[in-house]
Amino acid sequence: MPESVLVKFTGEMQPGITLRDLVNAIPYQAIQDGHLTVEKKGKKNIFAGKVIEIAGLPDLKVEQAFELSDSAAERSAAACSVQLNKEPIIEYLSSNVALIEKMIEEGYNDARTLQRRADKMKEWIANPELITPDADAQYCEVIEINLNEITEPLLACPNDPDDVDTITNILADPKRPTEKIDEVFVGSCMTNIGLFRALGEVLKGEGVVPAKLWVAPPTKMDEKQLQEEGYYAILGAAGARMEIPGCSLCMGNQANVAQSAIVFSTSTRNFDNRLGKNSQVYLGSAELAAVVALKGKLPTKEEYLEVTSSKITPEMNDKVYKYLNFDQVSQADLTAMVK
Repeated sequence: MPESVLVKFTGEMQPGITLRDLVNAIPYQAIQDGHLTVEKKGKKNIFAGKVIEIAGLPDLKVEQAFELSDSAAERSAAACSVQLNKEPIIEYLSSNVALIEKMIEEGYNDARTLQRRADKMKEWIANPELITPDADAQYCEVIEINLNEITEPLLACPNDPDDVDTITNILADPKRPTEKIDEVFVGSCMTNIGLFRALGEVLKGEGVVPAKLWVAPPTKMDEKQLQEEGYYAILGAAGARMEIPGCSLCMGNQANVAQSAIVFSTSTRNFDNRLGKNSQVYLGSAELAAVVALKGKLPTKEEYLEVTSSKITPEMNDKVYKYLNFDQVSQADLTAMVK
């Protein structure tokens, strides 16, 4: 049975900080605590082969929790769990029951298998019980991350998802390429529909951006919804290349950036040559990607916060960062989505 590392978040999220910053905060804090090294020779990695248990963010939506757990692969972990309250799980499963039953209605196979899945979800919703850690649970390490202390974007630097630092430190390092970002990619399984809305809001009315911008929503349903909400028109006006929903650049074998390009990406990994031959790739949030595309370079902490705070105000959060709840859409829209 693999051992576990507890990653415990405390405090409150600060203005301008995103969930992707929290993804990067895990290796960043591990580096500060001496549990992770970037250097490959004699590399130390507390997460390798372990289960990462994430606590302290119980009200995340399931889609947001997935963004955290998805990154466990980059830590070389065996698995990851996120301790959530029952409410976001019930919301997510209710949505999926509606989608599955519509798929059955539209003739998707195998109907019996799909119905069994839906019935199991309904059964849990009727009597929701969660697995929780024992009060005296022992961990091979506990990594505490104080959200009050994360006040600027955290990026993985070229070309290692473990090589994480603050944007201020990166800009101060003369060995880091920051003055010109050639290409920006917003996509991969670590993104969700809300992040593409955020990208659109930042770029709205700004004209064609100086960096080459690639945009690939993860699903066709996201694509359709973003088109209906007008975000494809906004991104088109910014000069974005709209990719077929799916992996695109993240996969490394569907499309490529220019040779030796300096890239900012929301994708999962930035290993050598994955996005393009000799490319140097930073990894970070969609919100930061939008500002990078707008400026054609890595912005300062102050520039980033100024743009995002003016473009995505707190009053807009519920509109921008919302997810496709299939039990809350009309039957006609749901039918169109599954066809």
